[in-house]
Amino acid sequence: MSAVGRGGATGSDAQQVGFDEAWFAERAQPAIRHLRAYDPGHDLVALRQRFGEAALVELGSNENPYGPSPAARDAIVSELSSLHRYPDPRGGALKRALAGRHGIGVDNILLGNGSHELLMQLAQVFAGPGDEVVFSQYGFAVFAIATQAAGATSRVVPALPLDAGMPLGHDLDAIAQTITPATRLVYLANPNNPTGTWFARERFATFLQGVPAHVIVVMDEAYAEMADTGAATDARPLLARHPNLVITRTFSKGYGLAGLRVGYLLAAPGLVAVMERVRESFNVSGPALAACEAALADEAHLQGTCARNAEQRAQLAEALASRGLRVLPSQTNFLLVEFGDDTARIESALLERGVVLRPMRGYGLHRYSRISVGNSEDNRRLLAALDEVLA
Repeated sequence: MSAVGRGGATGSDAQQVGFDEAWFAERAQPAIRHLRAYDPGHDLVALRQRFGEAALVELGSNENPYGPSPAARDAIVSELSSLHRYPDPRGGALKRALAGRHGIGVDNILLGNGSHELLMQLAQVFAGPGDEVVFSQYGFAVFAIATQAAGATSRVVPALPLDAGMPLGHDLDAIAQTITPATRLVYLANPNNPTGTWFARERFATFLQGVPAHVIVVMDEAYAEMADTGAATDARPLLARHPNLVITRTFSKGYGLAGLRVGYLLAAPGLVAVMERVRESFNVSGPALAACEAALADEAHLQGTCARNAEQRAQLAEALASRGLRVLPSQTNFLLVEFGDDTARIESALLERGVVLRPMRGYGLHRYSRISVGNSEDNRRLLAALDEVLA
């Protein structure tokens, strides 16, 4: 018996009908039909095969070049004998470790398969058709994807101008003025990807006081550990006073565990309980749970990694600026650099030399590239290749 699809065509008619992406998109939910998938920038697997991993300088994904704590690696190995068992569905041990680190209760924490999953689920749970979600121009790409996937309406607030004290950063005053009775979520990132910009906690506290109680404010702090400003940008002290505040963090950046895909959310217990209703069962693997718990306990490794990142970030920014390039201020492990009208050619020429940057055309930043801060050798090779291209 031949299969009959939703459109009525049998298997034998498949080639005539043309079961391509457009055909299936027409049958998707309205919110999904015109959604664009997250763009990772480059096919890194293919590039590694082309150049070889040792020859490729990967500076496009904001990864931690120093890797995770050795204790995290050991924890993964210790879990290999239990791969036939499901992991702890609640992630109890990691939650308890996180609760101790952040001075909150276990019921304030939700674990995710990376903070990306949590940002998507927040829109899934709290926004939908007829609702509005507010976020900044040049905010993290997932904000727009999550909003559209939920069927809600995006309200994109222009970023601060280039001549502002924090060029292309969040304009919190304008964001506050954009909130309406239809607003359900506000997405912020501090520091922000892809601009590297940030705002002070005192400024954010003032902003929060003016946000209506019905609006959930999501603060993505994926790069919090990387920020030299430390407590000056940390929103955690505001959680107790604002039950509509949500903070998302990740083990991918400062902790160097991007390959394990673990993020977490800090929020009021009631909000966490509602979010648990859509959490996928066993969404964090056993090795990942063990590795993150071990990494969290190795404070010395984290601090050493972040110190080296800050040192290399400053040196790389100075070297790029000395070549006549505009480098935006950053508190992350990447720099947003203006190459001007020649940006696409420079990116392509560097790629031919095995140096991968992150194109910003998808963000509307056609004159800029995002450059991850590598270790000293990565950055040396980048600058050498860039000198060839600029010459």
